[in-house]
Amino acid sequence: MLGILIVFFMTILLFMFGIRILAEYERGVVFRLGRFVGTREAGFRWIIPGVDRMVKISLREIVMDVPAQEVITLDNVSVKVNAVLYFRVLHPEKSVIQVENYLYGTSQLAQTTLRSVCGQAELDQLLADRERINQQLQEIIDQQTEPWGVKVRAVELKQIDLPQEMQRVMAKQAEAEREKRAKVTLADGELQAAQRLADAAATLSSEPSGLQLRYLQTLAEIAGGEKSSTTIFPVPIDLVRPFYDQLTAQAESDAEGGGGTTPAIPGGDA
Repeated sequence: MLGILIVFFMTILLFMFGIRILAEYERGVVFRLGRFVGTREAGFRWIIPGVDRMVKISLREIVMDVPAQEVITLDNVSVKVNAVLYFRVLHPEKSVIQVENYLYGTSQLAQTTLRSVCGQAELDQLLADRERINQQLQEIIDQQTEPWGVKVRAVELKQIDLPQEMQRVMAKQAEAEREKRAKVTLADGELQAAQRLADAAATLSSEPSGLQLRYLQTLAEIAGGEKSSTTIFPVPIDLVRPFYDQLTAQAESDAEGGGGTTPAIPGGDA
């Protein structure tokens, strides 16, 4: 009877030691006497104690910070670049069998790839073409982690630290660029204004009535205002034109005759 109880309790203990519970996001890689025998899904699982060994692998996406790396760009500028890596395990058995520690291996691979890719680009490309750099990093790291059963979804450059001297140089360059754009905009505005004035002058010269209306509008603007003390006596241009035509004709006849005295304008100074 005692022997039966001992066997019963040993069986219960053996059963208890072999119980494994896998969460929905976990998979169990089982080795029996050192040999891979399969992958267990989530839920209640039992292995043979002392014979089987189960390694739990999480299938959730991992967000890993890539430490800042000292990088010398293609145009010989020393910068510090760090990034964020997004990846997950697709094949649990490979992540256990093919590499000793897939987390450490992926981190080291991301650091070396970050230095290599950023070192092949110029500073302006790092600052302005991050999307292409991110895509290139993702493709390289994903290709090298594929034998480990790891899928790299994205790599994002997080921060680029520039030396103080380079920051001052870039600030001066940006200020000069803004001044250039302001001068170009001012010149374009003056050109458009001059073109508009030329168009208006051509229109007024072709329409005598329009010129007269513009003349009257100018007189109204000069004499306008509540506190204005200026008094304007408009003289029709038609009254003055005969005198102007006479003076012009006299000047032309004197020039053809070889000289003469130019008549004075009535009311003018001697």
